[in-house]
Amino acid sequence: MDASLEKIADPTLAEMGKNLKEAMKMLEDSQRRTEEENGKKLISGDIPGPLQGSGQDMVSILQLVQNLMHGDEDEEPQSPRIQNIGEQGHMALLGHSLGAYISTLDKEKLRKLTTRILSDTTLWLCRIFRYENGCAYFHEEEREGLAKICRLAIHSRYEDFVVDGFNVLYNKKPVIYLSAAARPGLGQYLCNQLGLPFPCLCRVPCNTMFGSQHQMDVAFLEKMIKDDIERGRLPLLLVANAGTAAVGHTDKIGRLKELCEQYGIWLHVEGVNLATLALGYVSSSVLAATKCDSMTMTPGPWLGLPAVPAVTLYKHDDPALTLVAGLTSNKPADKLRALPLWLSLQYLGLDGIVERIKHACQLSQRLQESLKKVNYIKILVEDELSSPVVVFRFFQELPDSDPVFKAVPVPTMTASAVGRERHSCDALNRWLGEQLKQLVPASGLTVMDLEAEGTCVRFSPLMTAAVLGTRGEDVDQLVACIESKLPVLSSTLQLREEFKQEVEATAGLLYVDDPNWPGIGVVRYEHANDDKSSLKSDPEGEKIHAGLLKKLNELESDLTFKIGPEYKSMKSCLYVGMASEDMDVAELVETIAATAREIEENSRLLENMTEVVRKGIQEAQVELQKANEERLLEEGVLRQIPVVGSVLNWFSPVQALQKGRTFNLTAGSLESTEPIYVYKAQGAGVTPPPTPSGSRTKQRLPGQKPFKRSLRGSDALSETSSASHIEDLEKVERLSGGPEQITLEASSTEGHPGAPSPQHASRSEAFQKGVPHPEDDHPQVEGAESLR
Repeated sequence: MDASLEKIADPTLAEMGKNLKEAMKMLEDSQRRTEEENGKKLISGDIPGPLQGSGQDMVSILQLVQNLMHGDEDEEPQSPRIQNIGEQGHMALLGHSLGAYISTLDKEKLRKLTTRILSDTTLWLCRIFRYENGCAYFHEEEREGLAKICRLAIHSRYEDFVVDGFNVLYNKKPVIYLSAAARPGLGQYLCNQLGLPFPCLCRVPCNTMFGSQHQMDVAFLEKMIKDDIERGRLPLLLVANAGTAAVGHTDKIGRLKELCEQYGIWLHVEGVNLATLALGYVSSSVLAATKCDSMTMTPGPWLGLPAVPAVTLYKHDDPALTLVAGLTSNKPADKLRALPLWLSLQYLGLDGIVERIKHACQLSQRLQESLKKVNYIKILVEDELSSPVVVFRFFQELPDSDPVFKAVPVPTMTASAVGRERHSCDALNRWLGEQLKQLVPASGLTVMDLEAEGTCVRFSPLMTAAVLGTRGEDVDQLVACIESKLPVLSSTLQLREEFKQEVEATAGLLYVDDPNWPGIGVVRYEHANDDKSSLKSDPEGEKIHAGLLKKLNELESDLTFKIGPEYKSMKSCLYVGMASEDMDVAELVETIAATAREIEENSRLLENMTEVVRKGIQEAQVELQKANEERLLEEGVLRQIPVVGSVLNWFSPVQALQKGRTFNLTAGSLESTEPIYVYKAQGAGVTPPPTPSGSRTKQRLPGQKPFKRSLRGSDALSETSSASHIEDLEKVERLSGGPEQITLEASSTEGHPGAPSPQHASRSEAFQKGVPHPEDDHPQVEGAESLR
């Protein structure tokens, strides 16, 4: 274009062409830059913030991980159970990093190394836990090993399963037997993993007549196996427990093994008690597990190793079937699952492994022996020597009644009463468990609900001691905390019935039966507009109960109060917490009723105050105007003239009386003051009504908190303090009699020189009482006119 511009002879046209070229170039460059920026914005807009740019440094990434783990600084600090990761834990964590690094080796070196790691770990575990000639399968999900064992059992019993598949199972349905005490959800998990219908599961009940109620009933199991065989089913696998998930009971594994061999059933054992196989002394029931076909163990919690896989040891001679079932694999990544455990076992050594398991068993035995000496604590585990699990609960027999934790005969108590007592005791045990968990967090306690016994507290040091670092001192502290909580539990259980009777005998209060509340009871105040038939929330009742809660908390008693909805409705109630044995239940209930009634009256008074006061003022003005007109008619016109009226009053005093008026804010009505003046004129006679009090007045000893019974016959107070207390009471009585003495003295001064006139004295008395004087032309509120 430059050459074409040179050919133009006219310089003006050439300059214009040059300027146009530069302008177009500028516009094109600007447009190109805009498109590039927009493209970058579109691309970066779709990418999350942490991935934009050239990446972040290691410190920023670790800081982000720390914030996600422990929360931001602004959040309130929480106190969960922090795992105690020692050096053996660091070895387990190192195994995961080494596994990622080892996977980058060449195939031949990787194959040799993973085979060595897997074979070593399998051999060590079989020797430590006395399971000879076994194979090992390492898995992250604890139940995954059992699912693989079920696949192996199916392939072993159904030879054509690989070819025909489900048709083989349809013609002869397999049956898997589980104990009723097995962990929840295990049967459903197996059916989902294996693709079997739920009828293939068979739950074996526990003993009902003899033996532990958490052990499998062997006789009933044999009967079920025979029935299934007669129906054309195939008994496939039995899952036994060496330490149930709930209370740590061990099934009769020796007898079950004989039964399984008789009918060709695969026996699988799992449970926390399998850890005791590493000790020198093992109970016969647990030792029989070494003869089973397979077992699942969790060495991670037993030894305090984080991120360590669970292990399933099994015995089978056909490697092809184990490969089909998924128990073995040719992938190096699957074999590297054993690397964290391979490193940790070498670091701990046999002595370290045995020491940790032995320490956990000693902790459980120490707690068992200590709890045997504590009253009102029942230990549920019968086989105390072999089980490292301690399950206990609060137990007390009330006087003249059946044990609250035992089944009550039907003629004595109805089924509903038994259920109510059961829920009440469960609430107390749940409260005890939560308190102990807060006071001794290193104990690792858990609160659980058992079908037969109810709510219990479980101490399983094999699963928690190595992780939390539980020591013998923690067990001693736990026992001390239990003993300190027992008096409150016992007194609360005994005071519940008394609280219920007092509430039912008090007008305006309704006892609410809430078995889940671990206090002495729940009460609801029924106000005037309360709809008893409705179950919806009541705003007026919520307001009264909120004020009641505030008033009760201001008393600074040892009781804990809270408000919330009723157990079976949405109405607000007052929940009364745990109580000690010196609790005065009658005073407590009376205070609740009086305080709630006072709050209701005050709220009603405030709502109607404006209208009541306005009408009262109008009525008072009308009556005062009538009284003034009547006085004019009685005294005459001359007495109203200032000078003449004074002279006439001097020679002929008028003894006319004018009735005063008082305004009762509570009743909202005008009342005459004549009874007050009659009482003052006579010096005695009609006693004015007492001032109503909002709560029960009770003389308490110095330092005595509300709702406490007086300690009779105790030497807690010395004679000096008792005498000083009596003197204080006498002073209070003399001070309370002050106004009557002043009134008598004022009346006795009549007729003396310099004494005030009867009218002035009556004005003074009226000012002291806050009532209007007869000669005042308006009702007095503060008595300011009486000062003249």
